[in-house]
Amino acid sequence: MNHYSGLRNALIAFFLLLSTLYALPNIFGSDLAVQVSSAGDAAIEQSDLTKITDTLKQKNIQYKSAALSNRRILVRFGDNASQLSAKDLLKTELGRNYVVALNLAPSVPQWLDSLGGRAMSLGLDLRGGVHFLLEVDMQAVLAMSIDKYYNELRTLLREGRLYKSIKKEGDNIAIRFKTLELKEKALARIKSDVSDLIVLETDNQDELLIQVGISDDAQKIAKSSALKQNITTLRNRVNELGVAEPIIQQQGLERIVVQLPGVQDTARAKEILGAVATLEFRLVDEKNDPQTAIQSGRTPIGSKLYYFKDGRPLLLKTRVITTGENITGASSGIDQENNIPMVNITLDSAGGRAMLDTTKKYLHHRMAVVFIENQVETITDEDGRVVLDKKGNPLKKRTTTKDIINAATIQGTFSSRFQITGIDSAREARNLALLLRAGSLSAPIEIIEERTIGPSLGADNIQKGVLSVIVGFVLVLIFMAVRYRVFGLVANVALTLNLVMIVAILSLLQATLTLPGIAGIVLTVGMAVDANVLIFERIKEELGSQSNIQKAISSGYDKAVLTIADANITTLIAALVLFSFGTGPIKGFAITLSIGIVTSMFTAIIVSRAIINKIYGGKKLEELSI
Repeated sequence: MNHYSGLRNALIAFFLLLSTLYALPNIFGSDLAVQVSSAGDAAIEQSDLTKITDTLKQKNIQYKSAALSNRRILVRFGDNASQLSAKDLLKTELGRNYVVALNLAPSVPQWLDSLGGRAMSLGLDLRGGVHFLLEVDMQAVLAMSIDKYYNELRTLLREGRLYKSIKKEGDNIAIRFKTLELKEKALARIKSDVSDLIVLETDNQDELLIQVGISDDAQKIAKSSALKQNITTLRNRVNELGVAEPIIQQQGLERIVVQLPGVQDTARAKEILGAVATLEFRLVDEKNDPQTAIQSGRTPIGSKLYYFKDGRPLLLKTRVITTGENITGASSGIDQENNIPMVNITLDSAGGRAMLDTTKKYLHHRMAVVFIENQVETITDEDGRVVLDKKGNPLKKRTTTKDIINAATIQGTFSSRFQITGIDSAREARNLALLLRAGSLSAPIEIIEERTIGPSLGADNIQKGVLSVIVGFVLVLIFMAVRYRVFGLVANVALTLNLVMIVAILSLLQATLTLPGIAGIVLTVGMAVDANVLIFERIKEELGSQSNIQKAISSGYDKAVLTIADANITTLIAALVLFSFGTGPIKGFAITLSIGIVTSMFTAIIVSRAIINKIYGGKKLEELSI
């Protein structure tokens, strides 16, 4: 009685040893580091490492070590000043083909790293950085969908001249016909070729007029697609910013969370993340005068009025040669002849063909580059409160800016590669190139929440979080030792091993530790002894009802198991619900709580009993120290 087999004890010991091994990386801390990786598909080579170390030595920047691993170079530093100086220097020296980012590199020994031992990642609230909550303008998504279907319907019904007129009315499209026969033919064609559109029921008595709208399923697909496309684009832009371990994830149906550890320049991050920019290439209308169009209020057919940033007007053709969607590469530079900023553009095959055909046909004509930017912001009153519409939703202000960057004469034929000049500054050229490389957002986004956490605040959070765990842990140890004596000391050992197992599992999962995660660990420390308390109190009851101490120990453990399982399973269900429906911080709390529940059951029921069996098992006992 009260005896585990040698194999069972060996398995328990092996599991605990493994947990200790994989929890070890977290005690070695981290080094301040600069991470260098390739901006494209090119591999980082040993020559790059040599160039980086030589550059740092020439500028007398002290570093601890530099190594090439996993297609990236990691340079470790002893202080923050050297790290920041090295980042600025390497960014300048290496150029745009490399991504230079600040990082924290774990100081795990080589032997432990070879066994797969890795420390937990630190969340934004512990490491410092920038947190953004972005909201996608779903009304703009629907508006763009209506534009798409409007153009599609015009093309579809133009064959056979089925419609008399077609126009957009809010979120619907109104189509008028000359005869009922044409109307029936159009309806049949719409149902067969554009199944995403539905005919709406209206109070209008005009039999020759129908209104069509986008079906609910098509709206959901369009919104989901826009959200996913924006997430992909944001990831590309963050990669261009050079952030080592960003977090970009969906929150709900309309929002995106972006966390940039190590980034303190919120203005630069906001400028890049929120920009909804693209380009259009159009021919200049050489035959008509823009001033005449402004004075008369009428623009010539086939042309549209645009303005330079300084307010100068220009008539451009409505036909678009190519857009930013056809751009596959963009880099900023300086025009050596005129010493002005420029952006080098590379188009895909379709864009290249369109550009080649245009430059051949319109040689010595002027072509303009139009920069288009969409923005959305929530309207607030004088007191800073959000203004609501009739449905109770925040009122949004949407603006579209269309500026001509330049209008130059086509001097020769070109296709996929050319330059854009007329940009105000080198910084603007760099931003434009970045946005074009990363792609344009499929719908405008608005930053509705912004938080900046400094490195010192993150370090303070770590210190307080660790202190709270230690204080809670020590108080529980003291209480258990005083209240239950030897059994209490066994419970303390089990509690310590429980904490080690939680850290080991989080490290193996490469989970990100946040402040709510630390709160989950603190809560687990307090809850972990519940199972031991139930077992020990049950053993006391059994000792009062029978004289056989070995049976009392065995009955105490066996009879308490169901109660412990019931209590912990209900808590585990609540934790899983929090993880399923919660956002980032709540998920962090739920993960550590769930892991803590499982490990505490293992240590309280199995590990503590294995220790008690070693102390008291198979012995003739007169009394228990409990």
